[in-house]
Amino acid sequence: MGRIKQRGKAGAAKAYVTRSAAVKKLQCSLADFRRLCILKGIFPREPRSRKKANKGSSAPTNFYYAKDIAYLAHEPVLRKLREHKAFAKKLSRALGRGEWSSAKSLEENKPVYRLDHIIKERYPTFVDAVRDIDDALCMIYLFASLPSDSKVAPSLIENCARLAAEWQLYVMHTHALRKVFLSIKGVYYQAEVFDQTVTWLVPYQFTQTIPVDVDVRVMLTFLELYQTLLGFVFFKLYTDASLVYPPPLDTKKDEGAAGVGAFSLQEAKASRSVATASKSKVVEVDGKRVSSKDVRQTIKSIAASGSGSADVDMPSADAEPAQEDDEEFVEDTTEENAEDAPSAPAFTTAALPTLKTLSTLPQSTSAKLFAPYTFWLSRETSRPIFEFLVRAFGGRIGWPATSGSGSPFDEADEAITHVIIDRPLVQRADESDADKERRRRRKHVQPQWVVDCINAGRILLEDLYAQGKTLPPHLSPFGEHAEAYDPTAGLIGAAEDEEMDEEIEGEDVEDEIEGSEEEEDAARPAKSALKAAASAEDAAALRAAELAAEAAGIDYGTFEKEAKKAQKKAKKTAAPQEDAAEANMNKMMMSNKQRKLYERMKYGQKQRSEERQNLEQKKRTIEKEKKRRVKST
Repeated sequence: MGRIKQRGKAGAAKAYVTRSAAVKKLQCSLADFRRLCILKGIFPREPRSRKKANKGSSAPTNFYYAKDIAYLAHEPVLRKLREHKAFAKKLSRALGRGEWSSAKSLEENKPVYRLDHIIKERYPTFVDAVRDIDDALCMIYLFASLPSDSKVAPSLIENCARLAAEWQLYVMHTHALRKVFLSIKGVYYQAEVFDQTVTWLVPYQFTQTIPVDVDVRVMLTFLELYQTLLGFVFFKLYTDASLVYPPPLDTKKDEGAAGVGAFSLQEAKASRSVATASKSKVVEVDGKRVSSKDVRQTIKSIAASGSGSADVDMPSADAEPAQEDDEEFVEDTTEENAEDAPSAPAFTTAALPTLKTLSTLPQSTSAKLFAPYTFWLSRETSRPIFEFLVRAFGGRIGWPATSGSGSPFDEADEAITHVIIDRPLVQRADESDADKERRRRRKHVQPQWVVDCINAGRILLEDLYAQGKTLPPHLSPFGEHAEAYDPTAGLIGAAEDEEMDEEIEGEDVEDEIEGSEEEEDAARPAKSALKAAASAEDAAALRAAELAAEAAGIDYGTFEKEAKKAQKKAKKTAAPQEDAAEANMNKMMMSNKQRKLYERMKYGQKQRSEERQNLEQKKRTIEKEKKRRVKST
């Protein structure tokens, strides 16, 4: 006889736990439970049957995996939170009794938890951590631009600003920036670090306010995790680049609003060589000094040659050190005898990517796009944005004293090639000859030119971005899908212009035909011939339509053009009908959930298609008006 199953002891009722049951099991408050879930990466789950998971109840609630809650029960942070709760009670009791010495000693021994072990658990490898720093960077830049208040401490904002500056310094040093987009929300950046794409958003330098409906406590918990994560990642990035971390800060420059320029990058080669020298152990054998590194190299040479019994001369420590790294993989070049080896399928092994190989990947050709140029920022342009952009691509940039201290050169420097200016062109009556000559020698461009050059990967012509000119559309480098509206499409190309002229001429002809009834009667045979050409399925029907058009007085060239247009329109109208029939057949095989999801997807595609068609129609109307004005003049 089998075991009798008890209700609520197996299946979904055992695999899932409600939030209230989880809080009761962990013996913590709801706020601490929320903090633990954020730090450990545990989130609510949706069971297949909520009624079965809730033991027959249909009340709305959140469910978690029972294994996740059991995993949280052994978390060291939970123990620290309990200790902090006891500490708060003791501190309030001491302050209420007036025991100031006890309160002071309690404050000095306040329990503090660390998140280092959580970072190691959630990100087993360094590449995993780099892949997941997008949200961390966005949060850091957001809090760096917030004003301090009772909820956000000034020290927290200062630490976020320091982390943001350290990230910018690393991107500028390695020339890892790839794409930039100036949007309404802020500036989107994209960089490649260890072959991983990192995208983050930086808000503009306006006074930010925290909305009332935003729970700052939840954001602060995320920020706490992200600060620890970025500390680990930045230390590894700086160490691999042979730089000192954290970079030293010049207090005087920081007080003078130098921004990123207040930090200085220092090489760490000297300290690294001393550390490696102290690690290697050197012994003396038969009058020769032999190090542990020489022993490892000898073992590798023996394994590679396959002669384990032969005597090998041990190199001395005084000889020139090997150029290869100790930890580098040495390929086994020994080959088995074909007769003794068992029959096995032949295969080739590909080398797995490591941190060393990822760090030595070749850089893009546009990584030093602005290296030959020197820029000067006008006072109305945003210095932090364009200083980061120009320096990340190898250029030199200066700015006036009103934008902050730390400019490497002044406005009178003869090496300046471009001036980034964002004000209308005004002729100055008191301009001297030297100023005119300097203005003629330099190229004055609007800020969008810098961003478009970066996204295009080459230096664009400055004439389209000159001071006071109407700028071309600034397109997002991230929206590379087929249905997106491209405002630059159709502006270049003779074929499209000819089609537009033909449309205009066709509209003029239609207006003339509508003007008189006699011309309408004469055009009826021509229209019927074009309809017959559009519906022609074989060569005989097309020939008959051609003869009818010739009898109606239409020449062959006009007939051929109109017939092609009519056939294209007929194909466009017939294709959606076939697609709709096939889509209806596919929808019949879907479940109710899949069908609703499919309908939502199609609705979104339809909305985007209509928006794109409206924009294209507006553009077409504007182009026609321009053509008519040119013809009328």
